[in-house]
Amino acid sequence: MPNDRLDPDDPIDAISLAWLRERPETPVTSIGIVTRIWHAAKLLGEERRRVLAAAGADPATLDLLSVLRRSGPPYRLTTRDLAERTMVTPGAISQRITRAERDGLVERSPRGDGSRAVDVTLTPAGHDTVERLVDRVLGRESELVAGLAPGDRDALDRLLRALLGDLHTELGTASPTQVGTGG
Repeated sequence: MPNDRLDPDDPIDAISLAWLRERPETPVTSIGIVTRIWHAAKLLGEERRRVLAAAGADPATLDLLSVLRRSGPPYRLTTRDLAERTMVTPGAISQRITRAERDGLVERSPRGDGSRAVDVTLTPAGHDTVERLVDRVLGRESELVAGLAPGDRDALDRLLRALLGDLHTELGTASPTQVGTGG
């Protein structure tokens, strides 16, 4: 954004203007984009955690149950597949599965093919839980973006898709499954 289009009353633009004042050679074109994306991600992540907490769940549980639900019938994956799809370590996925199994949301069973693989299956209670959680979370998130006109939502989606594509090319292809988590 050209300097004359920066609004000194906007707190994020003010950061760019301060850097330009202190170090005129500093590239500030990313500040408005990256800082706003980080701020939006923080707000959306906090709201998702709040909605889940009110429903008696947490992002890790939603992540695990959602991956199983999206896998389609019979809603079963190996622990290895779950770790890969949730992008967490085998130890972390084991802890998530243990909690969900304790709560009756999933069942673990040996693969039965002579391998050491373990299958994790969504139980009927887990299916009901993920359906309820997804409706609450995605319903709330739809409300939060409803202030944008449909064309603006489409444009933002296209722009973020392009940005993420460029970032994946530059930084790698790993994709987070939920906002604000490191695993």
